Amino acid sequence: MPWSNQSGGGGWKGGGPWGPRPGPGQQPDLEEILRRSQDRLRQAMPGGRMSGPFAVFIALLLMFAVGFFGFTVIVNPDEEGVVLRFGKMVRLLPSGIHFRWPYPIEVVEKPKVTRVNRIEIGMRGSAENRDATSTIRDVPEESLMITGDENIVDVDFVVFWQISDAPKFLFNIQIPEGTVKDVAESAMREIVGQSDIEPILTEARAKTEADAQLLMQKTLDSYGAGVLVRQVQLQKVDPPAQVIDAFRDVQAARADQERLQNEAQAYANRIVPEAKGEAERILQAAQGYRDQVVAISKGDASRFLQVYEQYKLAPEVTRKRMYLETMERVLADSDKVIIDEKAGKGVVPYLPLPEFSKRPAAPEVQP
Repeated sequence: MPWSNQSGGGGWKGGGPWGPRPGPGQQPDLEEILRRSQDRLRQAMPGGRMSGPFAVFIALLLMFAVGFFGFTVIVNPDEEGVVLRFGKMVRLLPSGIHFRWPYPIEVVEKPKVTRVNRIEIGMRGSAENRDATSTIRDVPEESLMITGDENIVDVDFVVFWQISDAPKFLFNIQIPEGTVKDVAESAMREIVGQSDIEPILTEARAKTEADAQLLMQKTLDSYGAGVLVRQVQLQKVDPPAQVIDAFRDVQAARADQERLQNEAQAYANRIVPEAKGEAERILQAAQGYRDQVVAISKGDASRFLQVYEQYKLAPEVTRKRMYLETMERVLADSDKVIIDEKAGKGVVPYLPLPEFSKRPAAPEVQP
């Protein structure tokens, strides 16, 4: 056999049956390919010669292969083709098979426009980009930032971005990933420098992410980078390791403060309705007492007026009746002995001394 069946090369030496494959951005030498293909075919044919019809078939096959690979380009679904004619962009190619002039007339660049790229800032080797044996490595020269209240905070974050405009991405910026990384770090430092450390560590994480994404997109648009920032995601926001214990104590104290405030608010929500109900009950009782006193007073006044009217009609009778009614009320509960002077002549008055002795003695008045 004219070729070797060794593993790792598929039997072809030099990268293929027609010689070494061209590197990225290089075009194959057609004459060299034809010469090498003829040599291979001569070795494969018995006697080292090709018959006429077979040679014509091989030549047509080679011409078709050269024409197909030399005048066509395949754009994958996740790519967009940018056709350069003598270095100038002339058109864009969607995914599929397209015709183009061979090198050096036209060159096709195929950036991946649908792939979401990921850049880590302040760390290397996060969970999405590392194996089970690797660890996350901190990069303090990227993560340490100064806040608006002159504190230092350690910020690790991730930026997700993709290509939005292929020609701008290819021709307006020289190092796309480095540019996106530098813009992301600069934007985050500006946002952190405008904020105090407490909101960044606690409730302002989402706002920090949104502000950094907006500032990144604005800066990249001003560069004409053709990059769309999908998301900025904070991974870790902590004080420096030297003072992290003190900051944790501060956060614990703040949590206790919020807990006590919530408990006080709950107590107020419970006790205030009870106090309002008690106040309403007292007001209603006072109003009832007022109505009662007013009604009694009106009744007494009406009774007095009625008695006065009768008194004007018969003053003597009314006075006597009032005297009798008053004496009846006064003497109703007292011990008494009534002796008729007219009927009791010659009768020895009786003084019930045993009854008086049963009465309780009056309490002594202390001097």
